[in-house]
Amino acid sequence: MLPWTALGLALSLRLALARSGAESGPPASAPRGDLMFLLDSSASVSHYEFSRVREFVGQLVAPLPLGTGALRASLVHVGTRPYTEFPFGQHSSGEAAQDAVRASVQRMGDTHTGLALAYAKEQLFAEAAGARPGVPKVLVWVTDGGSSDPVGPPMQELKDLGVTVFIVSTGRGNFLELSAAASAPAKKHLHFVDVDDLHIIVQELRGSILDAMRPQQLRATEITSSGFRLAWPPLLTADSGYYVLELIPSAQPGAARRQQLPGNATDWTWAGLDPDTDYDVGLVPESNVRLLRPQQLRVRTRPGEAGPGAVPAPTQLAALPAPEEAGPERIVISHARPRSLRVSWAPALGAAAALGYHVQFGPLGGGAAQRVEVPAGRNCTTLQGLAPGTAYLVTVTAAFRSGRESALSAKACTADGPRPRPRPVPRASTPGTASREP
Repeated sequence: MLPWTALGLALSLRLALARSGAESGPPASAPRGDLMFLLDSSASVSHYEFSRVREFVGQLVAPLPLGTGALRASLVHVGTRPYTEFPFGQHSSGEAAQDAVRASVQRMGDTHTGLALAYAKEQLFAEAAGARPGVPKVLVWVTDGGSSDPVGPPMQELKDLGVTVFIVSTGRGNFLELSAAASAPAKKHLHFVDVDDLHIIVQELRGSILDAMRPQQLRATEITSSGFRLAWPPLLTADSGYYVLELIPSAQPGAARRQQLPGNATDWTWAGLDPDTDYDVGLVPESNVRLLRPQQLRVRTRPGEAGPGAVPAPTQLAALPAPEEAGPERIVISHARPRSLRVSWAPALGAAAALGYHVQFGPLGGGAAQRVEVPAGRNCTTLQGLAPGTAYLVTVTAAFRSGRESALSAKACTADGPRPRPRPVPRASTPGTASREP
């Protein structure tokens, strides 16, 4: 009986250890990556606003685990030309980075954000600037909403390379354009906050930054015309299983490629791919202690550059310049009452006439958005049915004959409602007297 008892105990112990390993799994990965703060330091920002933004960024960075092998932070100013306040790796603690942020000086000049974003792309992937290959990249852009040069193309290049983009706007600017510029979903990566209320989002934004430094699922980064890098969280350990990676061109299912990786791997780079092509990627964790679901992803490589044998595009005759299709230049909020407010806007001078406008509004704290249509020729409307003492984000969009739309957003706040009047307390009648009706 003793041998069978010993064997039973051994089997029970092994099952318990396996169950324990399946429940706990590998340890959670510490945040690791390169974090860049891009601050609007131009003359369009007042000295007071810049001081509030500087304090906000200092509060964000102070508790972060900066150091070798962990997070690295850099600060770049937006002005006539971009300026690096400090590069990656210069500060080994959050407190040191906070002191450097607080000591920074506003650069003034024009708001060349597009130029600064192109510069940020170089710095985020340049080892000479302290950046590291193969780690998550995060950009936090704090802006007053305006730019003197295009922002869309350089921002899209950053996102194509796998950079997670957070945008903090101090209440001005085009909400629709900023939503498109931020990483998806915009609800998590775009914040419209008054400059005096920036402290409200510090904890939430810091948590989102740390989450971006810890991959929660399979994702593609550093996408080029011939390859991309895959990253995923540590689902396994070296002795608990292995991964199988599968790469399938969407148009050629028979041309699949497979790669087996050890259980402690968390990234892999596919190279030698075709440009401008969709690829279906699968990650299959094979574990001997617990069941893990496969993860799937579709990635499109970037278009390739034209080679020396490419046929040039036909030359087109120059056309007369068409009027610029520009949206409202300024939004004015007036007649703010507890349940209504008036919205007026100034169309851009010299711009093409809009076919009409639609005004979208919703509470900043969250809730359903509403929309009001305004015909061409009018530049004001009154928003009804609002909540008293509530801040709203109002977006005025101009629609043009070409199908293009251009918008501008602003914050508005309704007035507080009247306080309820206290109900009169009936006066007790004196004994022996009759009360008189009015």
